[in-house]
Amino acid sequence: MRRRILLSILLSALCPFLARAQKQDIIKTGLNFGPLPVVALDPDKGFQYGALLNIYDYGDGSSYPNYNSKWYVEASFFTKGTQQYVVSYDNKVLIPGIRWSSAVMATIEKAMDFYGFNGYQSWYDQERIALGNANKKGPQDPAQFIYTPFYRNSRVQILAKTDFIGKITDALSWEAGYHASWFKEGAVDRTSINKGKDDYNIYPDSQPTLFELYRKWGLISDEEAEGGFSSSIRLGLVYDTRDKEGAPSRGIWAEGHLTAAPKWLGTKNPFYRYSLTFRHYVPLVQNNVLTLAYRLNYEGTLGQNAPYYVLPYITVMGDLYDRDGMGGYRTVRGLMRNRVVGLDMATYNLELRWRFISFQALKQNISLALNIFSDGTMVTRGRDMSLKGPQFASPTAQSDYIEYISKGAKHDTPHITAGVGFRFIMNENFVVAVEYGAPISRFYGKNHPLYNQDGPGAFYINTGYLF
Repeated sequence: MRRRILLSILLSALCPFLARAQKQDIIKTGLNFGPLPVVALDPDKGFQYGALLNIYDYGDGSSYPNYNSKWYVEASFFTKGTQQYVVSYDNKVLIPGIRWSSAVMATIEKAMDFYGFNGYQSWYDQERIALGNANKKGPQDPAQFIYTPFYRNSRVQILAKTDFIGKITDALSWEAGYHASWFKEGAVDRTSINKGKDDYNIYPDSQPTLFELYRKWGLISDEEAEGGFSSSIRLGLVYDTRDKEGAPSRGIWAEGHLTAAPKWLGTKNPFYRYSLTFRHYVPLVQNNVLTLAYRLNYEGTLGQNAPYYVLPYITVMGDLYDRDGMGGYRTVRGLMRNRVVGLDMATYNLELRWRFISFQALKQNISLALNIFSDGTMVTRGRDMSLKGPQFASPTAQSDYIEYISKGAKHDTPHITAGVGFRFIMNENFVVAVEYGAPISRFYGKNHPLYNQDGPGAFYINTGYLF
């Protein structure tokens, strides 16, 4: 009897939301412009500000909520020094039977996260970070300077791509594309990171960063250390039965890609990689109300090596560009960006999405949604972390290396996070996301060897669904 009463109460509470979700959407046609200020928060980069423009062409509306073509333009800046510029174009009707997508993205990062290779095999000194942060308000001891720059390097990145997707069957398509990238990597600029700091918080010239130590130890070779140009061909297959692209509530979206970046194509440091991704959207309550969504991803390397700067990416084709930084809003929420870098990496994302109300306002289709999630990743095959001989390291450097390696784990294990989020959804394509995620390791006991090895967690304001 109690169960029946509880079930009746639950259904009564859901009925208004179910009724609103069933209300007929406004069918959008023609061009729809969405100029917006960029206001976001990403703890890995700081507060983001700038402007973006979405231009959707729905044609006669027969494909709504999917569009015929889309332009996206963004220029934004982060308070931690990152600049980001994006121009992308996606067209499904220009070439009969072919979807054509292109993008150019440039980012300038003065202090990008660098935590080493192979996940937990690279030790993160969270105690020293905490002492440096406490020194801002505490005893102001020059020996307890802000230690965060130890885990930073600099990067300039330019990515350009053009992809073509064509139908084989209604659900199965081939993918082919050309991707070019240019990386300029280096040590963090001490003048920039120390600007405006009090003397007792200045990161000293005598203290090398982890990136500089990796170079000294030979864990990053001279050939790849400063980055370079990569030119690659990407081929793949995609199986797609989603009901809609922007915020799907049912269907499967699975992809497999091979990326070849040989020397004869102009690549400075050749590599060959593959990517397998399976996404599934399961409707638990119809009409978009309650959806279980998950993504399984495996990023692998063919051969024994690949330049470190191409590794921390989830590979995609079509209207999106590769998402970097294993850790962070686009990959593993609540995990420090670039915490997990290896030759082969496995990742999962699991979400329960609840649209608790849907309505129409100002001739737009609006929905509000909540979600709970868990993300996780780990290195399944790591980069070689052995010291590369005395020609790369002095006896002092060798001693530092032995101390560093001894503190890390022998191999990586899963980095798991959990969190909650809120979504504002307009016309099924424009989505504003607010989320908080925290790593499970934060809640381990202080005597646990992995305690706080993944950071304190993070709060995000961004756009779109993760997948």
